[in-house]
Amino acid sequence: MRALLVMNPKATSTTTRTRDVLSHALAGELETEIGETAYRGHAAELAREAAESGFDLIVALGGDGTVNEVVNGILTADLPDGAPRPDLGVVPGGSTNVFARALGLPNDPVEATGILLDALHENRSRPVSMGRADDRYFTFTAGFGFDAAVVGMVEDRRRAGHKSTGGLYVRSALRHFWNGLDRRNPPIAMKLADGTEIPALFLAVVTNTSPWTYLGNKPIVITPESSFDHGLDLFGVTRMSGGAALRIVRHMFTDSEKLVRGRNVCVHHDLAEFTLTASVPTDFQVDGDHLGLRESVTFRAIRDALRVKM
Repeated sequence: MRALLVMNPKATSTTTRTRDVLSHALAGELETEIGETAYRGHAAELAREAAESGFDLIVALGGDGTVNEVVNGILTADLPDGAPRPDLGVVPGGSTNVFARALGLPNDPVEATGILLDALHENRSRPVSMGRADDRYFTFTAGFGFDAAVVGMVEDRRRAGHKSTGGLYVRSALRHFWNGLDRRNPPIAMKLADGTEIPALFLAVVTNTSPWTYLGNKPIVITPESSFDHGLDLFGVTRMSGGAALRIVRHMFTDSEKLVRGRNVCVHHDLAEFTLTASVPTDFQVDGDHLGLRESVTFRAIRDALRVKM
């Protein structure tokens, strides 16, 4: 059996030592190669080439962005009819690691490596569903509107040398809320598959699992019924006044096991397919990766998209 270890050397908590320990451990079980990413999109290229070359396992060592690219590489590989896609292994090496933690993996790379090795010994894996936004797969969330704009702001600050922290996201969200957001005109519209129209939205967060994200060690839950075993969930906000936003944020932080409810919130569970449209070009992100501005995005649930060694 062959494995490819895809490592992002620039990930927040990934080190060369972690790579060496993990590659040595894998080499004891599989014929292992290492691919270090050099630019955005490189992890997807490495994973796609490995899948098309018949690798059995592709391990992502890095943050959620690296995992997302590896997943997209695996799922977009051009394989012969009937050929199995490689299993996915995940070793957290980023600042948040939402996908790994949502799977129940420890946030420590050494402990996660131990679980991966046990899974290899026991030939153990589980099916995991994915979301797809147009032609891009996502592992835990996609956003259209306010939250995506905040992700874009954080990316700009990181390129300027700032470290990705919960505080940076909070400051960026406050700055966008007060200085960059048109709080009178929600740009996003949506129609469900049964024809139901929902009120116009300032933000639409689509989730493939729960929690939505973490602030430090605090899970932020907005769609508690969301699961890797179901379709997609949608969390939308219809009003963005100061008072309405404060109530929603307070609910997120104090009632993490309940639905964030209220007259300014809509939540939909286990959706198979839907399209969001925007009256103006609107920020769009998947798994914390800002993908620019869009006027329309179609979302689909892809059941049992791949298997994860764990």
